[in-house]
Amino acid sequence: MSDIQEAVREKYQSAALQVVEGRKRATCGSDATGCCDPVSANLYQAAETAWLPEQAVLASLGCGNPTALADLAPGEIVLDLGSGGGIDVLLSARRVAPGGKAYGVDMTDAMLELARENQRKAGVANVEFLKGDIEHIPLPDASVDVIISNCVINLSADKPAVLREAFRVLKPGGRFAVSDVVVCGEIPDAVRRSMELWVGCIAGALEEQEFRRLLLATGFSDVDIEPTRIYEFEEARTVLAGAGLDADQLAREVYGRVQGAFVRARKPVAP
Repeated sequence: MSDIQEAVREKYQSAALQVVEGRKRATCGSDATGCCDPVSANLYQAAETAWLPEQAVLASLGCGNPTALADLAPGEIVLDLGSGGGIDVLLSARRVAPGGKAYGVDMTDAMLELARENQRKAGVANVEFLKGDIEHIPLPDASVDVIISNCVINLSADKPAVLREAFRVLKPGGRFAVSDVVVCGEIPDAVRRSMELWVGCIAGALEEQEFRRLLLATGFSDVDIEPTRIYEFEEARTVLAGAGLDADQLAREVYGRVQGAFVRARKPVAP
């Protein structure tokens, strides 16, 4: 296991436990500063999540709301990469019912336990949570209609493997519809080298054009990257300060270049 993968596992195991034990909202940055609040705050409407268990909402660590942006339909099979506490899986399950199913895959035991408990409390039957890495998805070829993900692909140290696996498990004509952090242009090496900012969703973010290139090289078509939120100076400063970096200087180099985005693509139908 890579150092990055182990750091991510430990951070999100801790995030799940802090929700279970303290009923505190999880953060994907420093526990002391809550530095990722600018990234993960205010993503869901209250009416959208009112029926969910509180812990499903508290454990959300995303940067967008893929279930609101993905065009899900009854009868479809959906897979959430890095499903965490299960919020997007449970929301998706309601949208693909009747006849559909929502899978979540996560590598963290504590998150899986929390997600299954949230499923039980919500009374949602058409859901299954699987243990696994997003670089090695535990599902057969051509088995899902839609792949969603919420601020997780940036955490992987092997993004080409994630995209190859996503392509493999999608049915021909299937859709890739994920929320993730992307970068426009270059960001400083000090940011890229920070493990705290890697687990905090920033350091591992793909540059927008590189994301497009990797999707096309994997075989996807109809690639589109739509910004949903651009992080401004104070938001960048908050995140950088939480990682112990020179926040004032680096924020000037980072702000406006880091954004939450909705990334769409399609697996072509074989001729």
